[in-house]
Amino acid sequence: MPQVDFYVLPSADPASRRLFTCRLAEKAWKAGHKIFIRSTDATEAAVLDDLLWTFRQGSFVPHTLAENHENDPLAAALIGTGTAPGDFHDLLINLAPDVSEDWQTYRRIAEIVDGDEAVRRAGREKYRFYRNQSIEPATHRID
Repeated sequence: MPQVDFYVLPSADPASRRLFTCRLAEKAWKAGHKIFIRSTDATEAAVLDDLLWTFRQGSFVPHTLAENHENDPLAAALIGTGTAPGDFHDLLINLAPDVSEDWQTYRRIAEIVDGDEAVRRAGREKYRFYRNQSIEPATHRID
């Protein structure tokens, strides 16, 4: 069973979730992990693709969109809307409103929840889902 962590952000601004996602992905990459970032849709995936290059001065996370992963063998992070291909199952950073259908294949899952009411409601549903699977998620309040 994966370790599941919920990161709860105070802001309802979607940009705060994306920025936190980039910082978490960078930390995981520096620790040697392969990361799959599951976005809500293709538009958000494209925004994250750009943001991973620019979120912090001097930052670098080798990444690509999931559909391009075979063309970029050095990518440590993939961004997509479905399930992770290949060996990108160390960490799932889930921004989607539902649990990924391949959730059991990951070592660790990070659910990012912000102050938006719809995002919080979806987060509560995902939390209940994991609890029903006999997983005790950890909650981290980020200020």
